[in-house]
Amino acid sequence: MPVLKILHEGVASLSSNSHHMYLALIVMLILSEDDFFCKIIHETTIKDVDWLESDRPVREISLGGLCVLVFVRTIHKNAIRMRDRYLHTNCLAALANMSSCFKNLAPIVCQKIVALLELLTKRHVKMVEQMRLTSEREKDGQSLSYHDDVTALEEGIRTLLEIINSVLCGNLRNNPHLIYTLLYHRSLFDSYQQHPMFQDLLANIMLVISHFSSKVVNVKAGDGAAMMEIIEKEAIVLPTDRLAKFPELRFRYVEDENTVDFFVPYVWRLTIQHSTIPFEGSRVKLFNARVISSPD
Repeated sequence: MPVLKILHEGVASLSSNSHHMYLALIVMLILSEDDFFCKIIHETTIKDVDWLESDRPVREISLGGLCVLVFVRTIHKNAIRMRDRYLHTNCLAALANMSSCFKNLAPIVCQKIVALLELLTKRHVKMVEQMRLTSEREKDGQSLSYHDDVTALEEGIRTLLEIINSVLCGNLRNNPHLIYTLLYHRSLFDSYQQHPMFQDLLANIMLVISHFSSKVVNVKAGDGAAMMEIIEKEAIVLPTDRLAKFPELRFRYVEDENTVDFFVPYVWRLTIQHSTIPFEGSRVKLFNARVISSPD
């Protein structure tokens, strides 16, 4: 919980605590490599997460669901404001590592996953159009910049589709709210079918959407409870061997060769901030020590 809170607040403030936020991300990525951790967090219930920035109050959620919410929100904020490739890649990696253990995801979690996919898709369409227009004006340098952004967005979209596949193949029966959300956003997935980079990941998703759509076709519009009841029953009987199998998503934290550039300033920042030793901020060259508040 404290690590998630640090990551959540770090991306919200974009303050001088960025080192703290990146360390929290590294810790979560390393934890996500452990199968037992990924399993147990979905069996642990958290109540009244008052620090979570959300559209609606989160009264009760699994720790696993909270992890997903924080990572999805971090990627969302990063895509809009920071565009930090490191943050983007490692948050997706942690989500991917945990995805096969996603269990009983709350409606808000499923909605946020698909909303993030929708956001990245819209930005991708916009970037591709901007790159096309720039290319016509023959501004090679700027076009290259757009190309990097487009590549990052495509990687993000593909990873999210892989995560959804992982959930459907590994835990379809225990994620009825995800199925409901996929049905609700069917048009989004239809739009990927013409994109060569995503076509191989759509077969399972479209199979699930088609199967459950046929089962709820006679449900009265707006009757979400009736739809959920049918989805829960059908999820139990749908043979998962009909779904194509993909390699298990596994990402590992690899330490950078130049970690000294990250950790030395961070450790000194903590020393100056929390020790009782007086330091003259104007003489510190590793970072801007003047913005650090003195310890209480």
